Amino acid sequence: MNLNEIIRGRRSVRAYEDRSVPEEVIKELIDLGIQAPSASRMQPWSFVVVEDKELMREWSDRTKELLLSQMDDNAYLKPYQAMMENKKFNIFHKAPCLLLIYGDPISPAFVVDCSLAAQNIMLAAFDQGLGSCWIGFAVHIGDTPEMKHRLGVPDSYRLVAPLVLGYPRGQWPRIERREPIIFNWPK
Repeated sequence: MNLNEIIRGRRSVRAYEDRSVPEEVIKELIDLGIQAPSASRMQPWSFVVVEDKELMREWSDRTKELLLSQMDDNAYLKPYQAMMENKKFNIFHKAPCLLLIYGDPISPAFVVDCSLAAQNIMLAAFDQGLGSCWIGFAVHIGDTPEMKHRLGVPDSYRLVAPLVLGYPRGQWPRIERREPIIFNWPK
């Protein structure tokens, strides 16, 4: 595949086969992730790899409880209410691997830098036949002192990109994009 095919072909995958991603593949994805640009070369990213299905289920259940408790105060959550009430729904889509990218806030651009690393990882995963999905709901629990302690992450770090990885179950069609808005193009 060429880069254009990878960029246009990558999708957020929300159904995975029940097989693990080899450790060497995960290490390679992380290595490709850290090739991303980094403001002032600070490289503020750090990683946690979670393959413990029980931990992911517990994290998912806690997240659903938290989000359901916030429904009345956050209108943007309303469309997700039925999903969060579904006992079988797992926010990690039962993926075999959760790759967490934590950023060191000592860098003023840690969110951007970690996001760039995440994009590299998602594109590289697609190139290697894997699916990925950025799980924004996971940040709430992943940034708690309790979870960071459990995962061995220093308190000062912030969770930027919780990514699930795995072998996709089924086909994920291309999603049409709206035309870009270009406000100006002075010549």
